[in-house]
Amino acid sequence: MGEENKKALEQQLWNIANELRGKMDADEFRDYILGFIFYKYLSEKIEDFANELLAEDGIKFTEIDENSEDGKDFLEGLKEDCIEQLGYFLKPNELFKYMAKKGNGDSDNFILEDLTQVLRHIEQSTMGHASEDDFEHLFEDLDLTSTKLGRTEEAKNKLISKVLYHLDNINFELKNHDRDVLGDAYEYLIGQFAAGAGKKAGEFYTPQEVSKILAKIVTTKKSKLKSVYDPTCGSGSLLLRVSKEVKDVSNFYGQELNRTTYNLARMNMIMHDVHYRKFDIKQEDTLEHPQHENERFEAIVANPPFSAKWSANPLHLNDDRFSQYGKLAPSSKADFAFVQHMVHHLDDNGTMAIVLPHGVLFRGAAEGHIRKYLIEDRNYLDAVIGLPSNIFYGTSIPTCILVFKKCREDSENVLFIDASNEFEKAKNQNYLTPENIEKIIDTYANRKTIEKYSHLASMDEIRENDYNLNIPRYVDTFEEEEVIDLDKVSSELKQLEIDMKITDETITSFCRELNISTPF
Repeated sequence: MGEENKKALEQQLWNIANELRGKMDADEFRDYILGFIFYKYLSEKIEDFANELLAEDGIKFTEIDENSEDGKDFLEGLKEDCIEQLGYFLKPNELFKYMAKKGNGDSDNFILEDLTQVLRHIEQSTMGHASEDDFEHLFEDLDLTSTKLGRTEEAKNKLISKVLYHLDNINFELKNHDRDVLGDAYEYLIGQFAAGAGKKAGEFYTPQEVSKILAKIVTTKKSKLKSVYDPTCGSGSLLLRVSKEVKDVSNFYGQELNRTTYNLARMNMIMHDVHYRKFDIKQEDTLEHPQHENERFEAIVANPPFSAKWSANPLHLNDDRFSQYGKLAPSSKADFAFVQHMVHHLDDNGTMAIVLPHGVLFRGAAEGHIRKYLIEDRNYLDAVIGLPSNIFYGTSIPTCILVFKKCREDSENVLFIDASNEFEKAKNQNYLTPENIEKIIDTYANRKTIEKYSHLASMDEIRENDYNLNIPRYVDTFEEEEVIDLDKVSSELKQLEIDMKITDETITSFCRELNISTPF
């Protein structure tokens, strides 16, 4: 029943988003609809939790008189438990359903100021507690004063009240749903907004099919992970995807530069029922200001911005992440800087998988030097997987996945997979089918050699190619053209000539009978 519930919920939420956003761009309205879904989730979560605590007292959370002495005592005790277990606190009159009811009442229905205060109170309730970093400024993108919502205060209030009304009529059934039904529906919305917003959104969202491949690679032969890390975590979809492939992930770590997307990632974690003590998402430039410097991770996944610019400041040569290589990635292309950063943070028993543009496979100069060091001096490269073009939002370029391990079981070779021609076409994009994904994963996990698809390249082969990893050098996908029988073609042309003459004579005969001129 969980899958049916999830799909129904996804459709309901997407219909609401489409109905209400009007002329607002998809990525602009995204922050409002996702933020209010999150507020509703927090409200329902805390009401259920508080009701469980109050059961022995025979009262419900919403029945507490906030102005009475007994009521204040109840709330004070509840606040402590809620912050410890959930990380935040809301008073009964701050619950989503009451805001929705007031905003859609016949009178005294202006809620923008009250709503702003409630969202601020959620953040303030965590101050001085372990959850403070996870909730700080979480609602800052819900600007209820923005003219995008309407020209007048009344117009803004009307739109927001309408959003709350529609969401209030959806039953999230938090206690009855499978754990991730609402979380997956939330992430479905993130993906839909990304698809509609093009390149800008593509910077923070990895298509589910690619996420699945990366997640399955780093969890191969594992049922539990002590840690997973994404240095460019975007909305957190990759981190969450990894957790679906194992029974348990002890801790999630991520870093994201974009402030709005950083907020989205933290919301996404909480919506997927990841306890605030189990995730540590930071907002900063990963290459310039890494936030998890002393950590090592068992699984690392990333889809960094392709060929992004970075400082390439010579001072970085004193940084442990880069110093052993002797060279930095060029300032115009940070691809290998991300690789170096991730390798540094990879635990000895870990696996990392990163999506990159094809240029990293063959570009020379500093990048060639770094590539050679990783292969020859360290022997960290485990596999190179070529993906189809046009599968990412905002770019049609073909991409690849590089897989690295510090302690490789198959240290004598590197697996090359050319999956670039195995995909299905959609309207504006290509996509990988479950069969395409399964073939990639099965080939990787079992290190299979498949004609015109995969090849185990020895270290000598790679040396002979001067550490150029361009996939066609290792996987021969050339299809020989069928030999043409020229005598047969000549015979067919002669017969065609005869057939044409017969046809011409027939047409001429008909024209004479009709007493009209012939066309030739």
